[in-house]
Amino acid sequence: MVTSVNVPRLVIAAPSSGSGKTTVATGLMAAFSERGLAVSPHKAGPDYIDPGYHALATGRPGRNLDAFMCGPELVAPLFAHGAAGCDLAVVEGVMGLYDGAAGRGELASTAQVAKLLRAPVVLVVDASSQSRSVAALVHGFASFDPQVRLGGVILNKVGSDRHEVMLREALEEAGMPVLGVLRRAPQVAAPSRHLGLVPVAERRADALDSVAALAEQVRAGCDLDALMALARTAPALPCEAWSPATALAHSRRSAPDPAPQTPEGLKRPRPADAISQNPASAAGEARGLGPSPGPRPVVAVAGGAAFTFSYAEHAELLTAAGADVVAFDPLRDEALPEGTSGLVIGGGFPEVYAPELSANEPLRAAVAAFAAAGGPLAAECAGLLYLARSLDGKPMCGVLDADARMSERLTLGYREAVAVSDSALAAAGTRLRGHEFHRTVVEPGAGAAPAWGFTHPERRVEGFVRQGVHASYLHTHWAAQPSVALRFVGAAAARP
Repeated sequence: MVTSVNVPRLVIAAPSSGSGKTTVATGLMAAFSERGLAVSPHKAGPDYIDPGYHALATGRPGRNLDAFMCGPELVAPLFAHGAAGCDLAVVEGVMGLYDGAAGRGELASTAQVAKLLRAPVVLVVDASSQSRSVAALVHGFASFDPQVRLGGVILNKVGSDRHEVMLREALEEAGMPVLGVLRRAPQVAAPSRHLGLVPVAERRADALDSVAALAEQVRAGCDLDALMALARTAPALPCEAWSPATALAHSRRSAPDPAPQTPEGLKRPRPADAISQNPASAAGEARGLGPSPGPRPVVAVAGGAAFTFSYAEHAELLTAAGADVVAFDPLRDEALPEGTSGLVIGGGFPEVYAPELSANEPLRAAVAAFAAAGGPLAAECAGLLYLARSLDGKPMCGVLDADARMSERLTLGYREAVAVSDSALAAAGTRLRGHEFHRTVVEPGAGAAPAWGFTHPERRVEGFVRQGVHASYLHTHWAAQPSVALRFVGAAAARP
């Protein structure tokens, strides 16, 4: 049954990256939250770091809306899931308003998300080096796609009172409302490094101060009443809210028997006889979908400062699939949670904490023993590095016959992938979309099969599958393929 979502909502966009979207979006979330409103925070695209600041500003999980990884059809349902019961939703855009997946038109752009949500857009403009030209810039963005409703502008990095007057006069001529003016304030900027902002988990006390300062800056410079009035102009959004239970039920009903084959044209870097059958797949689960009746298996999920990249829906899907999800911190905990029968190690910054992770020898040994016993272990990006034999010369878990190191080259972009090998996470032939984002390289040895075959934008294989381990650079969003959560919990439940 299709219902309607009536949450007031705004999309915060910009002409380009670096214009101040995160500053404005986070400040707005915090300022409206301080008014006593329940604010639902969202981020367009695959970014993990900004949602951490959003969560700090609102007290609610930051959620991503990614039309490439999850498909356009899931954007509104995922939004409705996160925004349920809220007074306002604020969606921070990605890159420039009309920038999306390379070569795919509007796919995964902020503009597409705004249209899918029927939400008005507020354009954040870096006005530091322009005056009257701002009107031409804004006019171009407002007229480029008539289906995108640009409701007003927030001017960022304004230099003086005189500068503000010139900007306002120009935009008045263009008929575009100015909803806020923010002066240059570098003291509230969050620190950055090689992959963007420093995550909240690494600087929580300072981050709280930054968010409070952003809220004060937005309160002083923006017309919150006008912004709320604009948010209320969003019409009813006809959609059924996503739920993990419904998604899993649909996955159980519609799961195909994927063909275990390597996509045509993909090169294997290792010989075919290196492929090892995952014992979890042979444990008797019907197509690997779902747990057997019995006690709920414990799935341990890595967290803490070194492993901050996770989508909120992953834990929700694991729980709905029948697992008890327990967090642990590889920087501090010397053992896996009691009763661990499944292990998830997501993305983050292990390269920043390599000495500390290496020094925690008891946990490294516990992870290695868990993997050696065939335990289901899903690792993405940072998790892949942690499972390697070494990272920048520092001993890691040694689960994989591979060494990792920092590189000058940034690997970044969306990927279309198909599972090459059966694993605890996906049956061979399972197709999904993901995202790569790292400045490290892994130099593999032998003895493992590849995890994914990339079919776009380049054709290659990547990652490792060996026994219960599935390790890869590819970040994925399980809401797009709930069967991976069912399969993983099923493999965990099958363990003694």
